[in-house]
Amino acid sequence: MEQDVLAGKLVEVDAQLAGVHAKLRSAAQMESAELDADMEDRLVQLPFWSSLTERERETVQRSAVTRRYEKGALIHDGGSECLGLVLVLSGELRTYLLSDEGREVTLFRLYAGDLCVLSASCVISQITFDTQMTAQRDTEVLIIPANIVAMLKEQNLAVRCCLYELATARFSDVMWAMQQLLFKGLDRRLAGFLLSEAERTGSDTICMTHEQIAQHISSAREAVARMLKQFSEEGLVELKRGAITLRDFDSLKQLI
Repeated sequence: MEQDVLAGKLVEVDAQLAGVHAKLRSAAQMESAELDADMEDRLVQLPFWSSLTERERETVQRSAVTRRYEKGALIHDGGSECLGLVLVLSGELRTYLLSDEGREVTLFRLYAGDLCVLSASCVISQITFDTQMTAQRDTEVLIIPANIVAMLKEQNLAVRCCLYELATARFSDVMWAMQQLLFKGLDRRLAGFLLSEAERTGSDTICMTHEQIAQHISSAREAVARMLKQFSEEGLVELKRGAITLRDFDSLKQLI
């Protein structure tokens, strides 16, 4: 009799455990489905996504990762391993060259929706120089590993064309940066940066430190501080702690 009761309880416990396991599996499947949906929503931002086969999409979806970086974090070092293709989901990245003496030359900035191929230089043999990449503010990115990018490049013509188009566009940014640095004085570079930043943000007040501006225009903080003071004395800008308000847009435009 007691054995029958015990056997009945064991059956009941087994049934309860089976129910718990079923719920856990269901929850895990739902969570996995939600994660897959979130990842696909991000991947559709890739310009070549619609040109991938179903199998290629599955491969990318399994291998792609999202990472969050705090302001100031180093994301890519030219001397480190090949990172892969980087899609900015939110925030801002700065890509620059770093000399042996520690001097930085900003090449371009990346914002939400921008894609960087220079971080996958090992995939494109024509990219022969090393770049650094840091987060200018808290940033989230999607990374497709270099080996997956290499595979897609070899298998899919649309991906190959897209990568070369991206590289060409970034090289145009690099040439523009070099032109600014070589042929324009600090006053013209600073005025141009202030105007472009005001246009990008839709505000006549730019919330940046002198050090941050110096990094963007490849100058020294002290030189930027002196030039901003001169701009202020001429009534072009108004200086506040951690912020610069543009006052005379016409005169700034004449400088560039």
